[in-house]
Amino acid sequence: MYDHILIPSDGSSLAQVGVDHGLALAKIHGAKVTAVTVTEPFGGQFAFASDLWTPDEAAAAEYDEAQRAIAERVLAPIEAKANAMGIPIETVHIPGRLVSSAITDLAGERGCSVIVMSSHGRTGIIGAMLGSQAQSVATSSTVPVIIAR
Repeated sequence: MYDHILIPSDGSSLAQVGVDHGLALAKIHGAKVTAVTVTEPFGGQFAFASDLWTPDEAAAAEYDEAQRAIAERVLAPIEAKANAMGIPIETVHIPGRLVSSAITDLAGERGCSVIVMSSHGRTGIIGAMLGSQAQSVATSSTVPVIIAR
C-alpha cells in the first residue's frame, strides 16, 4: 500500500511521534523513507515582507549555517534509526521555504505515497496565530496524510 513514506520532522519530541509511526509503517510495508526538515527563511514569515527588514549578507550566511547544523541534528537520528531497522532512507533539508508547502511539494517531486507527521493540536486563537503545519499539509496534499498523535 505504501512504498515511499515522507516523514517531516522539526526535531521536537512531539515530531518524534510521527517519525516513529512513519518508520514503523515503512518496516511493515517494506517502504523506503524520505525524512525531511524545513527551515524557514531568515525572519520567518516576515521574510516575505522585505520592506520590513532585510538582513545583511553576513547575518544571512550565519543564519544559513546555523540552520544547516540544526537540520543535521534533526535528520541524523532519524537516519540512524531507519538504518538500524533496515529501512532505506534519504534525508533532505529544505532551507528558506515555508514549511507546509515545502513538504507537499517534496512529496509530489519524490513520488511519495503517504506523508506521516505529528501535530501540536493547536486550536482556537493559538492555532490561528501560530498556524498548524499538519493541518496545512493535510488540506493541500495530493497524497494521503497520516497525523500521529
